[in-house]
Amino acid sequence: QVQLVESGGGLVQAGGSLRLSCAASGRTSSSYAMGWFRQAPGKEREFVAHIRRSGGSTYYADSVKGRFTISRDNAKNTVYLQMNSLKPEDTAVYYCTAGGGIIAGDVRKPGRYDYWGQGTQVTVSS
Repeated sequence: QVQLVESGGGLVQAGGSLRLSCAASGRTSSSYAMGWFRQAPGKEREFVAHIRRSGGSTYYADSVKGRFTISRDNAKNTVYLQMNSLKPEDTAVYYCTAGGGIIAGDVRKPGRYDYWGQGTQVTVSS
């Protein structure tokens, strides 16, 4: 059992940066791979980034590669998403997620994750 709480969202202008945090409680987050998804109004939830338990391997959606960086600090039970060069198309609610036994190739599938946070709003203006 894991509880996830996101923070760090807000309003920024295009080209700006934000750093999202996801604090985990309950079972240690080091037991799980973790990721970020986002959902814009009227759209399906889409994959953003994923990081393995050890933090040694990461995966990114093509739309954010080179701009976003996912990292984790298992000693703090926290995962981060550094977002640079933000675009209006990045506007969405961002969700932190955790899961066990996720096979490579399934990291982009939201149904493969076990726990979800409540989400944090990111709004990027033109």
